[in-house]
Amino acid sequence: MNVLVVGSGGREHALCWALGRSASVENLYCAPGNGGIADVAQCVDIDGEDFSALIGFCKSESIGFVVVGPEAPLVAGLVDALTGAGIKAFGPDAAAAVLEGSKGFMKDLCAKYDIPTAAYARFTDAEAAKSYVRDQCLPIVIKADGLAAGKGVVIARSKDEAEDTINDILGGRFGSAGAEIVIEEFLRGEEASCFALVDGTSVLMLASAQDHKAVGDGDTGPNTGGMGAYSPAPIVDAAMERKVLDTIIRPTVAAMAAEGRPYKGVLFAGLMIDGGEPKLLEYNIRFGDPECQVLMSRLDSDLLPLLLATCDGTLDRIQPSWKPETALVVVMAARGYPGAYEKGSEIYNLNAANDLPDVTVFHAGTAKSNGAVIATGGRVLGVTALGRSVASAQQRAYEAVGVIDWPEGFCRTDIGWRAVARR
Repeated sequence: MNVLVVGSGGREHALCWALGRSASVENLYCAPGNGGIADVAQCVDIDGEDFSALIGFCKSESIGFVVVGPEAPLVAGLVDALTGAGIKAFGPDAAAAVLEGSKGFMKDLCAKYDIPTAAYARFTDAEAAKSYVRDQCLPIVIKADGLAAGKGVVIARSKDEAEDTINDILGGRFGSAGAEIVIEEFLRGEEASCFALVDGTSVLMLASAQDHKAVGDGDTGPNTGGMGAYSPAPIVDAAMERKVLDTIIRPTVAAMAAEGRPYKGVLFAGLMIDGGEPKLLEYNIRFGDPECQVLMSRLDSDLLPLLLATCDGTLDRIQPSWKPETALVVVMAARGYPGAYEKGSEIYNLNAANDLPDVTVFHAGTAKSNGAVIATGGRVLGVTALGRSVASAQQRAYEAVGVIDWPEGFCRTDIGWRAVARR
């Protein structure tokens, strides 16, 4: 089968890396791809939101299956367009993708179907939002309703910060994605991520993970798209996984079906766990980035049959297997990220890092130029390692980071600190 992966980040590199090992994949393509993906798939210069060009490519190259990585084309309806053209595609259609495309929709769904989440309110008027905040406890969480590349969430710790954030988002910082805001109570506890494949009816739980969104050590500074992750998350034991499945995932799948929006694809639940009780922070309609890197590193099964079963409605007939090791990824980003940063610096010694035992360097914002690897984005590399424990995976990942020569880059030095401290 010829397979096309849509996207250009570290998530898509991990998906291509996993699909490239499948005996059922004859030719593997990625649109548009990046400098690292070019080593495992043929990159084609087509933007993920150029639907007509993607459909034309699929027909000309006899693509049998398309795996859509990022959220933006899913929300925009790429799966609908591909399916309408007779091309099988992995991911939710636009009606179901609203689960991530609108945080307000997600919160309303939770309220209607008694899915545990934080108390909230929705606003399009800045003064009404400020009036609401004045009566709430601090800190408080303010979110842009639409897609904001992982940067549309602010934890405001003072009334002044909350009012500035309201002005900032409703004032146009995120364009149409910030035309409405959701204001939530601040939940305390430990964050974790649970992933499930959903075929409209059946649910197949995948491995758990825990990521680090803040830019600085000790989870300080502004939120980013993710500075590192590890899998499995120790806080998600078998009992917790069952509770998440029974109180959050399955009720959501049933709710989406009841709303006439049956969900097919991967469902990524961001959770806050406190006192043994999980609450839903948010849903994502795609694999996480960088969580996908650690999930694919631990997956011991062929990925392709799992994704096909999701599309075909046969998840009840398949079960994945996982490596027993822990996987940990450290994101290397361009200095200045998540603010302004420069592009175009060269990265050295990537082959030496990849040659270390149980290490894989996934690329996110890179391109190749005359054999050199050039940084082209904010989050640039995902240095991933397997180990018998979180501590050993952490040690291996940072050893590989130390081998890479990129003065213009930086990373957090404490990815996995919660799990290491727990052990």
